Amino acid sequence: MMPKMNAKLSSGSYAIEVKNLVKFYGDFQAVRGISFKVAWGEVFGFLGPNGAGKTTTVKMLCGLAKIDGGNARVAGYELPRELKKAKGVIGVVPDISNLYAELSCIDNLVFAARMYGINKKESKKRAYELLEFFGLKEKAKAKFKALSKGLKRNLTLAAALVHNPKILFLDEPTLGLDVKSKRSVWRLIRKLNSNGLTVFLTTHNISEAFELCHRIAIIDKGLIVARGSPAELRKQFAASEAVEVSFAPSPPIQAISGLPGISHAHRSGESIIIVASDIALAVESLARFARERGLKLNYIASKGVEAEEVFLKILGESVAERA
Repeated sequence: MMPKMNAKLSSGSYAIEVKNLVKFYGDFQAVRGISFKVAWGEVFGFLGPNGAGKTTTVKMLCGLAKIDGGNARVAGYELPRELKKAKGVIGVVPDISNLYAELSCIDNLVFAARMYGINKKESKKRAYELLEFFGLKEKAKAKFKALSKGLKRNLTLAAALVHNPKILFLDEPTLGLDVKSKRSVWRLIRKLNSNGLTVFLTTHNISEAFELCHRIAIIDKGLIVARGSPAELRKQFAASEAVEVSFAPSPPIQAISGLPGISHAHRSGESIIIVASDIALAVESLARFARERGLKLNYIASKGVEAEEVFLKILGESVAERA
């Protein structure tokens, strides 16, 4: 049985509204007047390098750090004036799983629910619903310390949902996980979002943000330097596109690299990955090259723009603008 999620509240047109938000640590300004809005029911990515101001912003929105300037609303509640009400409708998952090592999975969830004032009977009911939803039913009696990193992450997610929040703050949800566990967490985030939960995802992993998020804001040195959907960011900031192609027999890389519309090429297994400065011209050049050389073109497929390329381009432009 899936835990119940509600896509929106009666209070507030947006899940999160931030205007000119500021945070100082002594003389250092960590967050420099940022503004953004998060719609109900979306996965919103807050992306940036280490030290950019991501975690500081989340701490202010969750009431863990004082707001030094500007305005913020979470679920329609003004911070810090209505912080207690806001805390009742948000869930927070820190970057490191922080449940009680000696308690079992079920006891951790029941304890978390009781901390939110949920009665004992409802706490246990809610805990078992979440264990089933997260694929942990068979681990109900297992101690938290005995779980794998991936399952610990899943249980930490579950604990943040015991009070049926409307907004979930996720800080680096796949940090330190192997590929299989990371993919499992991604599936759970999508599943929760499709069931109505608004997700605020903080990460420095550009590929993860592009994979999961409907919209992304990129912060650097306390300023938002870009925002938009993954497709919009790719279109706006990418200078090239990647194409995967396979020939039989496979030609020398040097012969491919010099074709019109192609910046450079490299091998990847039996395929050749091409970075194209002009995608239409590159495809035309590859087809002509195959015909002229008598090669069989097994396949050609656009790989789109590499997420890392977009991220580095944005950060590079933000540095240039500051200079």
